Amino acid sequence: MPRRHDGTARLRVPHGDGAPGTEEGTGHDAGLVIPLEVAASYRARTRGLLGRDFFEGALLLTPASSVHTFRMRFPIDVAYLDRNLTVLAVRTMRPWRLGAPRVRSRHVLEAPAGAMRLWGLRPGVRVEILP
Repeated sequence: MPRRHDGTARLRVPHGDGAPGTEEGTGHDAGLVIPLEVAASYRARTRGLLGRDFFEGALLLTPASSVHTFRMRFPIDVAYLDRNLTVLAVRTMRPWRLGAPRVRSRHVLEAPAGAMRLWGLRPGVRVEILP
């Protein structure tokens, strides 16, 4: 994955077998596309979802191998991703918890609790970051 900068993008979660979908507009299954915030700077990663009452879409922390939910106002789903954006593990964390670091994790994806289950995000699924 190329080096990312703070900003917005889109996250593509494939349907079915976990392989990334085809391009939009081709008539093939392109998977689910979700709004994404990217937090690549130290400042943006430190802030994360702190101080928010609600969040729509997902937040990608990169680089990151663990997270915490201290001072969070709502539970979140956390997906640990390897360098190829393949999901290693998915957890739901309540506020005021400390997540254990994942050895092979290079990125962490955060979303409101229950969202990742609805998206079909599970270990082994490879996601894509779209501009």
